[in-house]
Amino acid sequence: MSQAKYAVGIDLGTTHCVVAALELGEPGASPELFPIIQLVAPGQLEARDALPSFLYLPNDNELAPELRRLPWGDSAAVCGQLARERGAKSPNRLVSSAKSWLCHGQLDRRAGLLPLQAAEDVIPISPYDASLHYLNHLVAAWQEFYPEAPLAEQQITLTVPASFDPSARELTAEAARAAGLGHATLLEEPQAALYHWLAVHAEQWREQVQVGDCILVVDVGGGTTDLSLISVRQQDGALALERIAVGEHLLLGGDNMDLALANVIRMKLAQQGTQLQPWQILALAHGCRQAKEQLFAEASLERAPIVVPSRSSSLIGGSLRTELTRAEIEAVLLEGFFPAVAVTDPVQQRPRAALTTLSLPYAQDAAITRHLAAFLTRQREALPGQGGQFVHPTAVLFNGGVMKAAPLVERLESVLNGWLAAEGAPPVRRLTGTDPDQAVARGAAYYGGVRAGQGIRIRGGTACSYYVGIESALPTVPGLPPMMQALCIAPFGMEEGSACAPSEAVFALVVGEPVRFHFYSSTVRREDVPGSLLEFWAEGALDELPLIEALLSAEGRQPGELVQVRLQAAIDELGTLLLEAVSLDGSQRWKVQFDTRGQAC
Repeated sequence: MSQAKYAVGIDLGTTHCVVAALELGEPGASPELFPIIQLVAPGQLEARDALPSFLYLPNDNELAPELRRLPWGDSAAVCGQLARERGAKSPNRLVSSAKSWLCHGQLDRRAGLLPLQAAEDVIPISPYDASLHYLNHLVAAWQEFYPEAPLAEQQITLTVPASFDPSARELTAEAARAAGLGHATLLEEPQAALYHWLAVHAEQWREQVQVGDCILVVDVGGGTTDLSLISVRQQDGALALERIAVGEHLLLGGDNMDLALANVIRMKLAQQGTQLQPWQILALAHGCRQAKEQLFAEASLERAPIVVPSRSSSLIGGSLRTELTRAEIEAVLLEGFFPAVAVTDPVQQRPRAALTTLSLPYAQDAAITRHLAAFLTRQREALPGQGGQFVHPTAVLFNGGVMKAAPLVERLESVLNGWLAAEGAPPVRRLTGTDPDQAVARGAAYYGGVRAGQGIRIRGGTACSYYVGIESALPTVPGLPPMMQALCIAPFGMEEGSACAPSEAVFALVVGEPVRFHFYSSTVRREDVPGSLLEFWAEGALDELPLIEALLSAEGRQPGELVQVRLQAAIDELGTLLLEAVSLDGSQRWKVQFDTRGQAC
């Protein structure tokens, strides 16, 4: 934007929101964290570097309106540090992990779902509304500090997991628009982390990597594990960076670890004769998160206290006190989430129960090392000519709150180097100098400067090839659904803001009656070009995306009429995939996009 004074990066994280700003037009300027005003105690305001991504829904008897008032006005809900602390005691009033729920493709992410076990007087809200609440808070807090430079007028970059599907990206972009940030650009979090590394090392980054290097970015945050590969290449005589692979979406991170630690404490209390109720286990998980962070932050501590709320008056102070030890943390997290495995060990799957409670679709296998092995093996063709059972990274950048823990980083690096040694490859070099909690926001701000001509850009484009399902013309077989073919509509690496030429093939589009669109993606089929029609594909080569149900306007035609069309796809600036069906004479167009409302036009 011409009037923008700052490039602003917003990390809308699972556990924390962080904002960084880079002053544009200032040579040598570096991204600085923006202090976010929030409630840290009833009636007490402070500006802190991060806004915890927790939303607390109190009643007036518990927390009077004047005690939750913010400088810009009253709010029925509380977000930030006070919300996090209150929620640890009353989880049935706490909305958390909204970002993880935002990418749950099997649910209506605009429906009131959270908290899952809400108190009787709480009106549940949607994951989308929770995300919007955090963004509105950030916009208002910025306005308090910079009234002369509204956030809506700055160059905004909002980060998302690299593995976010198009629907989750669109929801995030829509929340930004609703918060007044309609011009925001989306950036993958692993790329943002590497951008921060580039910013920290300035021109010296070229001394740490060389042509042919393959950088593995391991980003383990509160809700997700994001894996990306970025190659170092030569372009016009200079080093250039290109993102070449992205892992599958893994709901596996700090939240899972907190629940695992809570289960250890639950069993320890059970052995002492204390049985916890389900709501107490949720509160215990929040307590374990705080204890885990305290132990990892203070190396001299061997144990941290945990308070489990109770409604029993027989307990002193109305609560139960216990503790989490460093030995328990390292045993649970190292062996449960970072076990030493072979690169050939498959990700473990188990049959799912027919009935289950409403929950997030967490990864069934908690071992991040096995998921890393599967990713590197699946992407072994990402660098042609390298050979071996898996792609060999030469450098690694660790990011995300979980990766602040040195024992976890050391274990993961040790396992990775073991795999490389077995194939005669050198160990990885660890790229350092960044803060895992702040790197994404700072890197996003740096990227804003790159877009304004300040710095080096990482080439990427779409992380997948995209396909639309075409119903086969073969005769119907009784008892079996029609055969589906997959038409490539957007190739791997297609740049944002670009479009493909209309397909040469002609298809029949059903208008005027409800229809379903089947979409697929692939992170491994790199050679397909728009128009490639797949009749068969290897198991696991294509992943089916959430179905889109639509009613396409008949526009003067009969309901159910088949219209001959050519297909054309585009990727907008936010990375949202748009598909247009154009009538042969060009007079009519029907647009379909990954849109969580399940509508098309």
